[in-house]
Amino acid sequence: MEVVPIGGYEEVGRNMTWVRDGDDSIIIDMGIRLDRVLIHEDTDISKLSQEELVRRGIIPDDTVIKEKVKAIILSHGHLDHLGAVTLLASKYNAPVVGTPYTLELVKRELRHTRPKKKLDLQVLNEGESLYVSENMEVEFIRVTHSIPQSSLVAVHTDNGTLVYANDFKLDDHPVIGAKPNYKRLKKLGRSGVKGLIVETTRINNEGRTPSESIAKRLIEDSLTKTDNRKGLVVTTFSSHISRIKSITRMASVINRTPVLLGRSMEKYVSIAEELGIIELPDDAHLYGDRKAIKKILGRIVNDGKEKYLLVVTGHQGEPDALLSKIAGKKLPYRVNKGDQVIFSADVIPNPINVANRYAMETKLKMQGARLFKGNHVSGHAAKEDHRDLIKLLQPEMIIPCHGDLRMLASYAELAEDEGYALNRDLFLVRNGQIVRL
Repeated sequence: MEVVPIGGYEEVGRNMTWVRDGDDSIIIDMGIRLDRVLIHEDTDISKLSQEELVRRGIIPDDTVIKEKVKAIILSHGHLDHLGAVTLLASKYNAPVVGTPYTLELVKRELRHTRPKKKLDLQVLNEGESLYVSENMEVEFIRVTHSIPQSSLVAVHTDNGTLVYANDFKLDDHPVIGAKPNYKRLKKLGRSGVKGLIVETTRINNEGRTPSESIAKRLIEDSLTKTDNRKGLVVTTFSSHISRIKSITRMASVINRTPVLLGRSMEKYVSIAEELGIIELPDDAHLYGDRKAIKKILGRIVNDGKEKYLLVVTGHQGEPDALLSKIAGKKLPYRVNKGDQVIFSADVIPNPINVANRYAMETKLKMQGARLFKGNHVSGHAAKEDHRDLIKLLQPEMIIPCHGDLRMLASYAELAEDEGYALNRDLFLVRNGQIVRL
């Protein structure tokens, strides 16, 4: 069995891995690198050629893949794992396999692109397996993350089992769905795992990542203490359906009408509603269209801002997102002295996000807003979660991914504590380097 890193092994994002076993091969994930999109903020990536997208570092360079691919497997629905599917998948003439929520997101992306061939989308639910060839079986193992229906991917072949853990957290008290399938992970560990591909996003955070139920309590605490005479805006990840559930459920407690705004907010939440993953309060409103957003914001201002709880995009200070436009006075909704803005998301630590968020926060403060931060827990495993996963799976070999060289090296230190040795059964690789298991 061979693992060929295509993208995501020297950066955060652009995840794509090619797994070969004899005459069989699959691709796991096809993501974009979001910070490279933000560098070219005026760019519509659907209008760029694949060569230009590769040159700018936005999508993976998959030219190394010359053989027939049996399937394209999507671990979950974040853009850094599926954003390039509509650009790259059609050339492989292979089914795209994912959970129902993940594939609905792909369908939404297909509305804005025109792949050369129609994609064959095949549903695989958590806990199910699929033979992609006579000798290769793919299994989805339930795990928790910050988007619904995320899975660890187990690839079973005659030469052993490979587990792909990119992204995950070990949350025993999730707000939506069930806790990780520890029983299955332990069973895999006992039967033998040849290799583990594992993310490193929060490897430098000590301890374990807190449960999403902790974020729920933080939000409840913040919202119950808000000034009901003032405007109230909450910003969080559009794909974080568990978080949105917690926020909107609190609206009735504080006697406000929840209004969810933003193009991506409408996409992720409406799919979750259609699939029965979330049930919004009866009085909730959801708008993604620009004209509709302006109209409802005008109505909110006329009715009285104190009657509403706005849930908006823009927690990273993205220039085109709703909160940035509100801060820039580009919408009917104006921030007045004493209005409250709650951030239920941390800054993703790259220079562009840090600069954008700082600029937006400064504008909000100058207009008299009260800012509340820290209403967040991560969707990624911390150091001791990673140690727990190693103990559960007991892999023969480990390949860290989804991080820069410092993150990969930090994971290597942890793995060495658990008895692994660099270049013996622990491999730090760059995009394009082959690991033979």
